[in-house]
Amino acid sequence: MTYKNLIVEKKGHVGIVTIDHPPANAWDLVTMEEFEGAMVGLENDKDTRVVILTGAGEKCFSAGFDVRDAANAPLISPKGRALWRKIDRFPKPVIAAINGFALGGGLELAMACHFRIMVDAPGAKVGLTELDLGITPGWGGTQRLPGLVGRAKALDMILFSKKIDAREALKTGLVNQLSKPERLMEDALAFAEKLAERPPIAVHWVLKAMAAGIYEGIDAGLKAEADGAAAVRETKDRLEGFTAFLEKRKPVFRGE
Repeated sequence: MTYKNLIVEKKGHVGIVTIDHPPANAWDLVTMEEFEGAMVGLENDKDTRVVILTGAGEKCFSAGFDVRDAANAPLISPKGRALWRKIDRFPKPVIAAINGFALGGGLELAMACHFRIMVDAPGAKVGLTELDLGITPGWGGTQRLPGLVGRAKALDMILFSKKIDAREALKTGLVNQLSKPERLMEDALAFAEKLAERPPIAVHWVLKAMAAGIYEGIDAGLKAEADGAAAVRETKDRLEGFTAFLEKRKPVFRGE
């Protein structure tokens, strides 16, 4: 499928979605709708086990809402909240490869991903800067940022519209890993390929159980965990895992 503002490609079991909407990879209605379709496609593609999200160019992951499409704000904002929630609860691991600055809704998207790898470069900064415009984060920032960096740090960042660099983002737990500019996608792909080697059905149930616990409470999370334990018990991957262990070799999981 051809997209106007996205580049979607596959490398082995890894799907890569690049936001390609110059100059700042911001989100207008067209980009949102394309992104929704691309993620549905990757979710339904059994051969895709991991997804990487990144931005086109060397300076910007995403600057969030595209003010040039302000007329469609009543449609874009609820769609952004729903889509970022979908990423947070995506049944396959999603990695944000933050290739530059990520502000507002761009950082909110990165925080909705399961993992974040950020380029260690002078111009790469992240922040929720909405209050500078007299508005508030609206695509999950007030909920996800405290969970990653703590309440006090999140309030400091949001209320003062602070932008932090890659090293501070790593120190606070906002990102998982730093990469040199020339190695970002190489590092993200290497991490994704390791994830893709894990048993897909078991990975799915771990993600589902954790999401249920966050969104629905610990009892729902424990039920999803129990359901997952029962489901994987009947899989060929479970047999492969035990067989490989006994044979002292690396397992080859097929998602069956």
